[in-house]
Amino acid sequence: MNIQITSRKFKAKESLKTEIREQIKALEKFNDDILDVNVILSYVHLKDSLKTVEINLSVPGKTFSAEETNDEFGKALNSTISKLEKQLRTLKSKRISKNR
Repeated sequence: MNIQITSRKFKAKESLKTEIREQIKALEKFNDDILDVNVILSYVHLKDSLKTVEINLSVPGKTFSAEETNDEFGKALNSTISKLEKQLRTLKSKRISKNR
């Protein structure tokens, strides 16, 4: 699995990158065929300083994407990972039911 992390308009800390890699590795229990993962982190310097996490995940034949905006990267990352989890579970259940 190839994980690419891009941060826009700021420099991401190594601890944030490590957390992202760990949570994406946890997605392998839902699908072992994950090819590429592109993570885009963006930060908007406003009064409320919005942080956005966008993840594009590629498996053979499909591409999944999820995006979340929050005031903290951790919360946005957790929400985005749970959205991808749901999409991968749906794909897995469709493949299982198709084989039966």
